[in-house]
Amino acid sequence: MKFLPSILGLILLAGCAGGPPIDHSYTSVAQDSRVRYVILHYTEGDFPRALQVLTRGGVSSHYLISDRPAQIYQLVDENRRAYHAGVSAWKSDAQLNFSSIGIELVNPGYRDTPEGRVYFAYPPEQIALLIDLLKQIVARHQIAPDRILGHNEIAPQRKSDPGPMFPWQRLAQAGLISWPDAAQVALRRQAFEQQLPDALWFQHKLTLHGYVLPCSGLWDDATRQVLVAFQMKYRPGRFDGLPDAETAALLDVLISGQEAAPAGAGNAMPPACAAHTAP
Repeated sequence: MKFLPSILGLILLAGCAGGPPIDHSYTSVAQDSRVRYVILHYTEGDFPRALQVLTRGGVSSHYLISDRPAQIYQLVDENRRAYHAGVSAWKSDAQLNFSSIGIELVNPGYRDTPEGRVYFAYPPEQIALLIDLLKQIVARHQIAPDRILGHNEIAPQRKSDPGPMFPWQRLAQAGLISWPDAAQVALRRQAFEQQLPDALWFQHKLTLHGYVLPCSGLWDDATRQVLVAFQMKYRPGRFDGLPDAETAALLDVLISGQEAAPAGAGNAMPPACAAHTAP
Protein backbone atom coordinates (compact mmCIF):
# COMPACT_ATOMS: atom_id res chain seq x y z
CA MET A 1 0.00 0.00 0.00
CA LYS A 2 3.02 2.28 0.41
CA PHE A 3 3.06 2.68 -3.41
CA LEU A 4 -0.57 3.94 -3.55
CA PRO A 5 0.24 7.68 -3.20
CA SER A 6 2.82 7.42 -5.97
CA ILE A 7 0.37 5.65 -8.28
CA LEU A 8 -2.33 8.25 -7.58
CA GLY A 9 0.17 11.02 -8.28
CA LEU A 10 1.09 9.52 -11.65
CA ILE A 11 -2.58 9.23 -12.58
CA LEU A 12 -3.18 12.89 -11.68
CA LEU A 13 -0.13 13.98 -13.66
CA ALA A 14 -1.29 11.97 -16.67
CA GLY A 15 -4.70 13.61 -16.48
CA CYS A 16 -3.15 17.11 -16.38
CA ALA A 17 -0.86 16.32 -19.32
CA GLY A 18 -3.79 15.21 -21.43
CA GLY A 19 -5.83 18.36 -20.72
CA PRO A 20 -9.44 18.60 -19.55
CA PRO A 21 -11.94 15.94 -20.64
CA ILE A 22 -13.79 16.82 -23.87
CA ASP A 23 -17.17 15.46 -24.90
CA HIS A 24 -17.23 14.61 -28.65
CA SER A 25 -20.78 13.30 -28.76
CA TYR A 26 -22.25 16.38 -30.55
CA THR A 27 -21.43 17.59 -34.09
CA SER A 28 -22.47 20.82 -35.80
CA VAL A 29 -23.94 20.65 -39.29
CA ALA A 30 -22.58 24.14 -40.09
CA GLN A 31 -19.09 23.15 -41.21
CA ASP A 32 -16.98 22.23 -44.19
CA SER A 33 -13.36 21.63 -45.03
CA ARG A 34 -10.79 24.36 -44.60
CA VAL A 35 -9.43 23.23 -47.98
CA ARG A 36 -11.34 25.11 -50.69
CA TYR A 37 -8.92 25.13 -53.63
CA VAL A 38 -6.45 22.93 -55.48
CA ILE A 39 -3.64 24.81 -57.23
CA LEU A 40 -1.62 23.15 -60.01
CA HIS A 41 2.01 24.00 -60.80
CA TYR A 42 4.91 22.88 -62.94
CA THR A 43 8.34 22.56 -61.36
CA GLU A 44 10.49 24.18 -64.10
CA GLY A 45 13.05 21.47 -63.42
CA ASP A 46 13.66 17.75 -63.11
CA PHE A 47 12.60 15.51 -60.24
CA PRO A 48 15.81 15.65 -58.11
CA ARG A 49 15.88 19.44 -58.25
CA ALA A 50 12.14 19.71 -57.52
CA LEU A 51 12.44 17.36 -54.55
CA GLN A 52 15.35 19.37 -53.17
CA VAL A 53 13.55 22.70 -53.53
CA LEU A 54 10.23 21.47 -52.14
CA THR A 55 11.65 19.64 -49.14
CA ARG A 56 14.72 21.72 -48.23
CA GLY A 57 13.87 25.22 -49.44
CA GLY A 58 11.45 27.96 -48.47
CA VAL A 59 8.67 26.70 -50.73
CA SER A 60 6.65 23.49 -50.53
CA SER A 61 3.62 21.68 -51.89
CA HIS A 62 1.35 18.99 -50.59
CA TYR A 63 2.05 16.68 -53.52
CA LEU A 64 4.74 16.21 -56.13
CA ILE A 65 4.06 14.06 -59.20
CA SER A 66 7.15 12.89 -61.07
CA ASP A 67 7.16 12.41 -64.83
CA ARG A 68 9.23 9.36 -65.80
CA PRO A 69 8.32 7.18 -64.10
CA ALA A 70 5.11 8.81 -62.93
CA GLN A 71 4.73 8.62 -59.16
CA ILE A 72 2.85 10.62 -56.51
CA TYR A 73 4.80 11.86 -53.49
CA GLN A 74 3.09 13.49 -50.52
CA LEU A 75 5.36 16.13 -48.99
CA VAL A 76 2.93 17.98 -46.69
CA ASP A 77 -0.14 16.66 -44.89
CA GLU A 78 -3.37 18.04 -46.35
CA ASN A 79 -4.34 19.43 -42.94
CA ARG A 80 -1.21 21.60 -42.85
CA ARG A 81 -0.33 24.66 -44.89
CA ALA A 82 2.19 24.38 -47.72
CA TYR A 83 3.94 27.40 -49.24
CA HIS A 84 3.15 27.15 -52.94
CA ALA A 85 0.71 29.92 -53.93
CA GLY A 86 2.44 33.08 -52.71
CA VAL A 87 0.64 36.37 -53.23
CA SER A 88 -2.58 35.12 -54.78
CA ALA A 89 -6.30 35.78 -55.14
CA TRP A 90 -9.41 34.26 -56.67
CA LYS A 91 -12.92 35.68 -56.38
CA SER A 92 -13.27 36.92 -52.80
CA ASP A 93 -10.34 34.94 -51.38
CA ALA A 94 -6.70 35.96 -51.06
CA GLN A 95 -3.47 34.43 -49.77
CA LEU A 96 -4.56 30.99 -50.92
CA ASN A 97 -1.82 29.09 -49.12
CA PHE A 98 -4.21 29.12 -46.16
CA SER A 99 -7.07 27.42 -48.01
CA SER A 100 -5.55 25.30 -50.77
CA ILE A 101 -3.78 22.09 -51.63
CA GLY A 102 -0.79 22.55 -53.91
CA ILE A 103 0.23 19.96 -56.50
CA GLU A 104 3.54 20.26 -58.35
CA LEU A 105 4.03 18.33 -61.59
CA VAL A 106 7.61 17.64 -62.71
CA ASN A 107 7.88 19.48 -66.01
CA PRO A 108 10.63 21.71 -67.47
CA GLY A 109 8.08 24.46 -68.06
CA TYR A 110 9.45 26.26 -71.11
CA ARG A 111 12.56 27.02 -73.13
CA ASP A 112 13.20 30.30 -74.91
CA THR A 113 14.39 29.79 -78.49
CA PRO A 114 15.11 32.13 -81.43
CA GLU A 115 11.66 31.21 -82.73
CA GLY A 116 10.00 32.08 -79.42
CA ARG A 117 9.11 30.41 -76.16
CA VAL A 118 8.45 26.65 -76.33
CA TYR A 119 6.47 24.88 -73.60
CA PHE A 120 6.83 21.20 -72.71
CA ALA A 121 4.07 18.59 -72.81
CA TYR A 122 3.01 16.41 -69.87
CA PRO A 123 3.30 12.60 -70.10
CA PRO A 124 -0.15 10.92 -70.26
CA GLU A 125 0.66 8.65 -67.31
CA GLN A 126 1.49 11.69 -65.17
CA ILE A 127 -1.86 13.30 -65.99
CA ALA A 128 -3.68 10.02 -65.32
CA LEU A 129 -2.18 9.94 -61.82
CA LEU A 130 -3.09 13.60 -61.30
CA ILE A 131 -6.72 12.95 -62.25
CA ASP A 132 -6.95 10.04 -59.80
CA LEU A 133 -5.42 12.17 -57.06
CA LEU A 134 -7.75 15.10 -57.80
CA LYS A 135 -10.79 12.85 -57.61
CA GLN A 136 -9.69 11.70 -54.15
CA ILE A 137 -9.06 15.28 -52.97
CA VAL A 138 -12.39 16.49 -54.33
CA ALA A 139 -14.18 13.66 -52.52
CA ARG A 140 -12.39 14.42 -49.24
CA HIS A 141 -12.90 18.19 -49.31
CA GLN A 142 -15.87 18.75 -51.68
CA ILE A 143 -13.84 21.04 -53.95
CA ALA A 144 -16.06 22.89 -56.44
CA PRO A 145 -15.14 22.68 -60.16
CA ASP A 146 -14.27 26.39 -60.32
CA ARG A 147 -11.72 25.96 -57.53
CA ILE A 148 -9.28 23.64 -59.31
CA LEU A 149 -6.94 26.25 -60.75
CA GLY A 150 -3.54 26.91 -62.24
CA HIS A 151 -0.96 29.05 -60.48
CA ASN A 152 -1.23 31.54 -63.33
CA GLU A 153 -4.94 32.01 -62.65
CA ILE A 154 -4.46 33.07 -59.04
CA ALA A 155 -1.28 35.07 -59.78
CA PRO A 156 -1.56 36.06 -63.47
CA GLN A 157 0.81 39.01 -63.24
CA ARG A 158 3.80 36.88 -62.23
CA LYS A 159 3.17 33.19 -63.03
CA SER A 160 2.60 31.10 -66.16
CA ASP A 161 2.34 27.57 -64.74
CA PRO A 162 1.05 25.02 -65.47
CA GLY A 163 1.35 26.52 -68.97
CA PRO A 164 -0.52 26.11 -72.27
CA MET A 165 0.49 22.45 -72.67
CA PHE A 166 -1.37 21.39 -69.56
CA PRO A 167 -4.42 19.36 -70.74
CA TRP A 168 -7.23 21.10 -68.88
CA GLN A 169 -9.81 19.51 -71.16
CA ARG A 170 -8.79 16.09 -69.82
CA LEU A 171 -9.80 17.31 -66.35
CA ALA A 172 -13.11 18.51 -67.78
CA GLN A 173 -13.73 15.12 -69.40
CA ALA A 174 -13.08 13.51 -66.01
CA GLY A 175 -15.79 15.71 -64.47
CA LEU A 176 -13.38 17.76 -62.37
CA ILE A 177 -13.80 21.21 -63.95
CA SER A 178 -16.36 22.96 -66.14
CA TRP A 179 -15.78 23.48 -69.86
CA PRO A 180 -17.54 25.79 -72.35
CA ASP A 181 -19.95 24.03 -74.71
CA ALA A 182 -18.47 24.11 -78.23
CA ALA A 183 -21.81 24.67 -79.98
CA GLN A 184 -22.67 27.61 -77.77
CA VAL A 185 -19.21 29.07 -78.25
CA ALA A 186 -19.56 28.86 -82.05
CA LEU A 187 -22.95 30.57 -81.88
CA ARG A 188 -21.75 33.38 -79.64
CA ARG A 189 -18.60 33.82 -81.71
CA GLN A 190 -20.68 34.81 -84.74
CA ALA A 191 -22.18 37.69 -82.80
CA PHE A 192 -18.84 38.85 -81.41
CA GLU A 193 -17.31 38.80 -84.89
CA GLN A 194 -19.81 41.48 -85.83
CA GLN A 195 -19.02 43.61 -82.79
CA LEU A 196 -16.21 42.94 -80.33
CA PRO A 197 -16.88 44.16 -76.77
CA ASP A 198 -14.70 46.84 -75.21
CA ALA A 199 -12.07 46.42 -72.50
CA LEU A 200 -14.50 47.06 -69.66
CA TRP A 201 -16.76 44.23 -70.86
CA PHE A 202 -13.83 41.81 -70.82
CA GLN A 203 -12.73 43.04 -67.39
CA HIS A 204 -16.27 42.60 -66.08
CA LYS A 205 -16.53 39.02 -67.38
CA LEU A 206 -13.03 38.05 -66.28
CA THR A 207 -13.80 39.35 -62.79
CA LEU A 208 -17.05 37.42 -62.68
CA HIS A 209 -15.14 34.31 -63.71
CA GLY A 210 -12.84 34.74 -60.70
CA TYR A 211 -9.77 36.73 -61.72
CA VAL A 212 -8.89 39.74 -59.59
CA LEU A 213 -7.99 42.78 -61.69
CA PRO A 214 -8.74 46.52 -61.82
CA CYS A 215 -11.68 47.58 -64.00
CA SER A 216 -9.81 50.38 -65.73
CA GLY A 217 -11.68 50.22 -69.03
CA LEU A 218 -8.29 50.18 -70.74
CA TRP A 219 -6.28 47.43 -72.37
CA ASP A 220 -3.56 47.73 -69.74
CA ASP A 221 -0.82 45.20 -68.98
CA ALA A 222 -2.75 43.73 -66.03
CA THR A 223 -5.77 42.96 -68.21
CA ARG A 224 -3.64 41.45 -70.98
CA GLN A 225 -1.84 39.18 -68.52
CA VAL A 226 -5.17 37.94 -67.15
CA LEU A 227 -6.38 37.34 -70.70
CA VAL A 228 -3.19 35.34 -71.41
CA ALA A 229 -3.93 33.11 -68.40
CA PHE A 230 -7.52 32.61 -69.57
CA GLN A 231 -6.47 31.79 -73.13
CA MET A 232 -3.76 29.37 -71.97
CA LYS A 233 -6.47 27.33 -70.27
CA TYR A 234 -9.39 27.49 -72.69
CA ARG A 235 -7.73 28.37 -76.03
CA PRO A 236 -4.08 27.23 -75.75
CA GLY A 237 -3.49 27.37 -79.48
CA ARG A 238 -3.22 31.16 -79.21
CA PHE A 239 -2.54 33.02 -75.99
CA ASP A 240 -1.33 36.47 -77.00
CA GLY A 241 -3.47 38.41 -74.53
CA LEU A 242 -5.32 40.16 -77.35
CA PRO A 243 -9.12 40.29 -77.38
CA ASP A 244 -10.90 38.48 -80.19
CA ALA A 245 -14.30 36.98 -80.96
CA GLU A 246 -13.37 33.44 -79.90
CA THR A 247 -12.01 34.55 -76.51
CA ALA A 248 -15.11 36.67 -75.93
CA ALA A 249 -17.37 33.74 -76.82
CA LEU A 250 -15.51 31.31 -74.54
CA LEU A 251 -15.69 33.78 -71.67
CA ASP A 252 -19.36 34.61 -72.24
CA VAL A 253 -20.42 30.95 -72.35
CA LEU A 254 -18.44 30.13 -69.19
CA ILE A 255 -19.96 33.03 -67.28
CA SER A 256 -23.47 32.12 -68.47
CA GLY A 257 -22.97 28.61 -67.09
CA GLN A 258 -21.68 29.91 -63.76
CA GLU A 259 -24.56 32.36 -63.39
CA ALA A 260 -27.04 29.56 -64.06
CA ALA A 261 -25.51 27.30 -61.40
CA PRO A 262 -27.12 27.33 -57.94
CA ALA A 263 -25.33 29.44 -55.36
CA GLY A 264 -23.77 27.67 -52.42
CA ALA A 265 -22.16 28.54 -49.13
CA GLY A 266 -18.72 30.06 -49.46
CA ASN A 267 -19.16 30.96 -53.15
CA ALA A 268 -19.14 34.72 -52.71
CA MET A 269 -18.13 36.65 -55.80
CA PRO A 270 -15.96 39.78 -55.76
CA PRO A 271 -17.47 43.09 -56.86
CA ALA A 272 -17.53 43.13 -60.67
CA CYS A 273 -17.28 45.99 -63.11
CA ALA A 274 -20.37 47.78 -64.34
CA ALA A 275 -22.67 45.34 -66.10
CA HIS A 276 -22.46 45.12 -69.87
CA THR A 277 -24.78 43.56 -72.40
CA ALA A 278 -23.27 41.26 -75.00
CA PRO A 279 -23.85 42.26 -78.64
